[in-house]
Amino acid sequence: MHRRGRLRQRTSQKQPRAIPDTMWDELFAAMNHDRDRALLQLYVSSGARASELLGITMGDIDWSGQQLHVITKGTNLREPVPASPQGFLLLAAYLDEAGVPAADEPVWRTRHGAERPLTYWAMRRTLQRANAQLGTNWTLHDLRHTAAQRMANDPHLTLSEVRAIMRHTALATTGIYLTTRVEDLFDKLQEHYNRPRVERSFAPGYDPADVRAVFGG
Repeated sequence: MHRRGRLRQRTSQKQPRAIPDTMWDELFAAMNHDRDRALLQLYVSSGARASELLGITMGDIDWSGQQLHVITKGTNLREPVPASPQGFLLLAAYLDEAGVPAADEPVWRTRHGAERPLTYWAMRRTLQRANAQLGTNWTLHDLRHTAAQRMANDPHLTLSEVRAIMRHTALATTGIYLTTRVEDLFDKLQEHYNRPRVERSFAPGYDPADVRAVFGG
């Protein structure tokens, strides 16, 4: 049986990398086209994987239900995923400008040269250009992590509900997104630091020497 060396330290599990809200705002602002803004907003509100969202057709969009139907990676099942109203507004703006394809045609298309479906690598390149501008290194999968962390830490959503939306196989996978970031604690810590120190007091009649003897001082 293989055993860990005595001096070998146990390493902590690497946490999923989610984009902080302020950096998300900068990344979103770096998108210069409704197509790319719509994709980012739909990624971060639906939690869909990069290839899943890029593969949708017009027939996969449920406008009234505010959800998209994607082919889930690993199972190849066609499943609904909810997305934000803002994402659908940006999607509508993109289609209004680019034109509406046939029901069985890909929604996302290239903007330059001969029109063709937008690939994972082309969208990855779009994100890389934004990273170069901002000095960051976010990936398309970080958008899914961001969606999961936002949902898992929303007090109005249960972990089981987030698991269903993210389509995780195990609840434990969803649970790793229950994290608290130090930057989110700044205001609470300032209140803590500025809160007056509570001084102990005792009822009148107690001898201070007796109090010190019992409780220390």
